[in-house]
Amino acid sequence: MSTARETKRLQFTCEQCRKRKVKCNGREPKCDRCEARGDDCEYKQSPTLAYTHSLERRIEELEAEVQALRGAASEKTTQESEPSVEEQSPRINAVQSSVPRVLKGLNLDEKGVPIYYGSTSFFHRLDSSIQNSSTSGLATQITDPLGDESRQRLVLNAWEQRAQESLSQIPEPFQYLLNLHWCWIQPLFNFIYRPAFTRDMAIMGPYYSHTLMNALLAHSVRWGRGDENTRRLLSPYDDGKVFARQAWDGIFHELREGVCAIPTVQALLLLSAQECSHGNSTQAWVCTGIAFRLIDHLGICFDSQRYMGSVTLSDEDTEIRRRLFWSCYFWDKLMSLYLGRSPSLQQSPASPPQRILDDSAEEELWTPHGLTYANGEQYPPTPSHSTSSFIQICRLTVIFNEILIHMYDPTYHNSDTEMHSCLIKEEASLNLWWEELPPFLKMEVSDLPRYAPPSHIVILNLLYQCFRILLYRPMLSRRSSSNSGSLEPNPNHLRECVSSATAIIAIFDLYYRTFGESHCTISVAYCVYIASSIFLLQVQATPSDHQATRRLEFCAHALAKASRINPIIRSALKVVMEAINDLGVEMAIPVELQPATNTNHPVQSETVMPLTDSSQLPLTYEPDFVGLDDLQFSHLDVDDMSISSEMFEAVLSLEPMTVRLEDLNEQGF
Repeated sequence: MSTARETKRLQFTCEQCRKRKVKCNGREPKCDRCEARGDDCEYKQSPTLAYTHSLERRIEELEAEVQALRGAASEKTTQESEPSVEEQSPRINAVQSSVPRVLKGLNLDEKGVPIYYGSTSFFHRLDSSIQNSSTSGLATQITDPLGDESRQRLVLNAWEQRAQESLSQIPEPFQYLLNLHWCWIQPLFNFIYRPAFTRDMAIMGPYYSHTLMNALLAHSVRWGRGDENTRRLLSPYDDGKVFARQAWDGIFHELREGVCAIPTVQALLLLSAQECSHGNSTQAWVCTGIAFRLIDHLGICFDSQRYMGSVTLSDEDTEIRRRLFWSCYFWDKLMSLYLGRSPSLQQSPASPPQRILDDSAEEELWTPHGLTYANGEQYPPTPSHSTSSFIQICRLTVIFNEILIHMYDPTYHNSDTEMHSCLIKEEASLNLWWEELPPFLKMEVSDLPRYAPPSHIVILNLLYQCFRILLYRPMLSRRSSSNSGSLEPNPNHLRECVSSATAIIAIFDLYYRTFGESHCTISVAYCVYIASSIFLLQVQATPSDHQATRRLEFCAHALAKASRINPIIRSALKVVMEAINDLGVEMAIPVELQPATNTNHPVQSETVMPLTDSSQLPLTYEPDFVGLDDLQFSHLDVDDMSISSEMFEAVLSLEPMTVRLEDLNEQGF
């Protein structure tokens, strides 16, 4: 409590009392004298530094009380509920248990870039204003709780920029490569916010850089070579290799000069994806590491609406930072799969929400840019649904993050109890996610369309089935640990794996027949690889199961095809073929399906013959489909999910082909 002497010293005088030269008790909103006289009471003179400090101390006391009450309420709720996986494993992401009270470190550096520095750093301002507290951010949300005004501004701006973009004169092959990115990459990963990029490309604004443009072009080149005219125009640019070299030079320059901003992060993500596809795991991992460090450096890991600091961010700034955080989060989980590492980025209460205000691209018509069909066939007009697809893939990735941590952590031994708890929790989460998935994003294997939906929707469904397998697979082998308790093998786990594996090859078949070989991305091929592990188990348990053998052969052919475009898949194909040879299964991969020795050789033209009739089973390739007449599969029954008791008992005695991340890493995948 302040003494009377301290209170008197901290008071300041209103304008009315100052003019009358009388004492003022400093009461707010009106002092006693003004209230008695009925005058307006106004304080214009700035309060003293001591008075300001007293207010700051009082705010800190009140915030501490609120935090204590929240902690007490949270503790009470925790005691009443059953222990969660996080409680059983306190090592995981301790930052998730607390919300930052104040984010005072987001300020502009000398180059005008928003930078975050914590309260212990050399660069933290010691006189940070109390306006940077979380309460000021909440006030911003209250004024526009639904973001309707912000959404309208962003959507109108996006439409305006698209109109401007259609009038721009970007020469070929650059326009062709840009369109490839907007079609095949942007809806899935959302690395780049298109309206800001295309606008700033014309005016050299903050969301464009030559480094980012070169990275974008370099990443699109592999699909651009499928077009004869584009391939010819790329010849002066060393078949497109010059774009990657210039992108790397730009990255090194920006790092050396310390001028890294959001375009730097976006360029690093694109370079990481390109290097990963080429099988250059070191370069890919380093790129992602720098990108994730930079989003910490730029304060992108914080919700900029609630924790704004002293930097004023526009609606567009907030939208870009929010999208970029979740793009990094999603890519982090995929890289953890591909390279066998622990995930780096974790969601916390301070993270940006899974919300996109600019949904202008949701109903845009999507067409597979760069593909042509014979006999006048046309891909049907299809809404993109790119906004809802990205939000759903972020939700799915949050679930998968828990599976990675509690079942596949290469740096920590996951106990059987921890894995079983994770199974129960995340099984419910996956089921709920699937139930809530909008029908226009859901692919039912029993009712697949003639043409595959947009590629990002296909990959969303493939990843869901892949994550289901990764959830159930560790439960397929019998537990022998003394700590296993009452854990018993469940035939349903094997049935769920077979169901998801069969769904993967059915969806892949439709994807391949619609979009061709050149668009079999790493994520698509990885899902096929995981499916092959289940069919390997079936063949190993019951060699007479011809259905499983045909499905396994399908996976091998599919991986061989995908490895011609993505050299990293060769490691997966090698693992599968070695396992097949160990089983003594006769399955020869045709010579023309072997990975090409020259990784820079242009891919075949993307001319696709008419698709099969929709009444046929989805796993039947037509002989006249380009490049697939060597796959003579006939009517694989995708509805056959029967699991005999003999197969179940046999599987329990087997060690599954590993998908534990540390083992994948040892095998070079």
